[in-house]
Amino acid sequence: MTIVGSNETKRIHSHKFFLWAAIGSICMMFAAFTSAYIVKRNQSKWLDFDLPKVFWFSTLIIILSSITVHLALKKIKSNEINKYKSFIIVTAFLGLVFCAMQLFGFSELKDHGIQLFGSGSNPAASFLGVIVGFHVLHVLAGVIGILFISISSLNDKKNSINIVTIEMISTYWHFVDVLWIYLFIFFMWIR
Repeated sequence: MTIVGSNETKRIHSHKFFLWAAIGSICMMFAAFTSAYIVKRNQSKWLDFDLPKVFWFSTLIIILSSITVHLALKKIKSNEINKYKSFIIVTAFLGLVFCAMQLFGFSELKDHGIQLFGSGSNPAASFLGVIVGFHVLHVLAGVIGILFISISSLNDKKNSINIVTIEMISTYWHFVDVLWIYLFIFFMWIR
């Protein structure tokens, strides 16, 4: 198996540049969301409630998934293809578990009478729904990327794997991990 790398020059790969630009944009979007949350929180009719307990467990799951994607990248760089494939699939699975746990958290809120959207909702719950919902969409985008490179590596007739793509998905995955930790701490601290 050959591994295609990007050691030609010291310049950043154009795809990596666009990834970092996208990450910057996503950071700005979530900064706007959390800033709006802080401003809106000081207005009347704000509902204080505890975050669902499952959010604690989902935080551990996404941290674990960041470890597995790091190990996948490490294994592909050392040409341990089977171990790489195992770690990358586990990462995708943990991403899906994270998303499912977020949905369970929303369900738990609903069971406690906290409506996220629509009639009977409160701005506090709606902000939580929008912010966490957008994060879940970004995690799902990462899972799709991971599944794409996994299927691609299984079906590649040339039997080669592009390290740049794996580095990019790893960077993105660490980003959504750190973003969730920020959001989780934000919601715990700014309730």
